[in-house]
Amino acid sequence: MGFRALFITLIACCFWIFSLMFAPTADALTKIKLSNLSYQKCPPELGEGIVSSDGASQEANCFLVSGRAKNGSGKTLYDADVFGRIYDANNSPVMQNRGRIGTLEEVPPGKSNFQIRITVPTVQPEPLKLDKFKASGFSARVRPYYYDD
Repeated sequence: MGFRALFITLIACCFWIFSLMFAPTADALTKIKLSNLSYQKCPPELGEGIVSSDGASQEANCFLVSGRAKNGSGKTLYDADVFGRIYDANNSPVMQNRGRIGTLEEVPPGKSNFQIRITVPTVQPEPLKLDKFKASGFSARVRPYYYDD
């Protein structure tokens, strides 16, 4: 191998090592365990003027899904997406073709309570069944449109 090839290889290795030392931290997704899930009807002032989840102008009921979130990462997580399945009394899906239920803006370390508002068409009977709920969030804000500055 000639001196020029050796020199180029050495420079390339130096750039590679230098880029590893000064790489920005990645804000990776962190899983959040959800438990104690339940739901209740929304207070009248919260459910006023709602439409169904498919955007059609049919009558809909408003519900608050609540539970406990366990963030074991040791740091506050932001913009956590909540996924799950919701079925009506006939085992029909309430939100067809949609696994994402909502967002938790902030989840502190440890255990905390949460609530997410959902709408269900009035033609789908209760009781609702909440299944396979999970969440994951970020160590930094990724959706700035939630916050007024």
